[in-house]
Amino acid sequence: MEYRELGRTGYRVSLVGFGGIPIQRIDGAEAKKVVGRALELGINFFDTARGYTDSEEKLGVALKEHRDKVIIATKSMARDREGMAADIEKSLQALGVDCIDLYQMHNIKDEETLEKVLKPDGALAALKEARDQGKIKHIGVTGHVKELLIKVVKTGEVETVQFPFNAVETNGVRELLDLATETGVGAIVMKPLAGGALSNANFALRYLLEYPVSTLIPGMDSVRQVEENAAVGSNPLPLSAAEREELQREVASLGMQFCRRCEYCLPCQQGIDIPSVFLFEGYYTRYGLKEWAVERYRALKAKPEDCLECGECEERCPYNLPIRRMLKEAAQKLG
Repeated sequence: MEYRELGRTGYRVSLVGFGGIPIQRIDGAEAKKVVGRALELGINFFDTARGYTDSEEKLGVALKEHRDKVIIATKSMARDREGMAADIEKSLQALGVDCIDLYQMHNIKDEETLEKVLKPDGALAALKEARDQGKIKHIGVTGHVKELLIKVVKTGEVETVQFPFNAVETNGVRELLDLATETGVGAIVMKPLAGGALSNANFALRYLLEYPVSTLIPGMDSVRQVEENAAVGSNPLPLSAAEREELQREVASLGMQFCRRCEYCLPCQQGIDIPSVFLFEGYYTRYGLKEWAVERYRALKAKPEDCLECGECEERCPYNLPIRRMLKEAAQKLG
């Protein structure tokens, strides 16, 4: 595994890190097995969040015996000082550690949120206090809106910035990366595979490593995924002209209106597994696995027809997808 500097934090992080969203789907024993394989292959950066149900707990158990060899990052959606302080304590307990390496203000999605976290009684204040108290070491920010992240980086208060970047989503990335490089802020890339929409992980990850990013954090919940992704970090060759052309063909076929499987839309009050519906639709539409996709769609306990049209999922979606309409379209194909 090769490593790069994480901005001015002083950490050297694996080119491929570990995204902690998917391990919510597997049990503790399997999670320990997956994380163990990641460690064996040199992955040393592990990202999770307060909002990822039991992800912090599972990572904490799996990393307990390797604490001095890994960098643990987590994050909170809390916007004020009190809420962030409480979440930091919960994260410390869930992870089973005395200090967290990187704590991030999560999903800064609009100007109102930005104003709240930066206020004297905002989330940033709690993070700075926790750093002074030795509860966390470094402060970062995550979000999907590059313009807002640029504003946060320019404050000089954060040491890392985490954002979606992949062969499909490139708008605003160059300006953000240039600023991060100039200011010594580590660039952490989430959604490197466009939420699993890009089928060739090897090409997709190698494409990103041609940029001045610190680490990529694809979500992983199987040993096979870990091995495939870690292999790229161990030998990050530039894409050939033919490989680049193949990647761009897939990008062109995707467009921009598709689910990245970030799961921010969940939970659905009707129990609809929204990302899975769109995953099966993708297999049906793009990969020619119609029978397989339909079979798995039929096994879902709740389906799009159970939707109450409440719109909560659309309010939470960082990509502003018309989820209700997309669910109906998926049901027409799969039902």
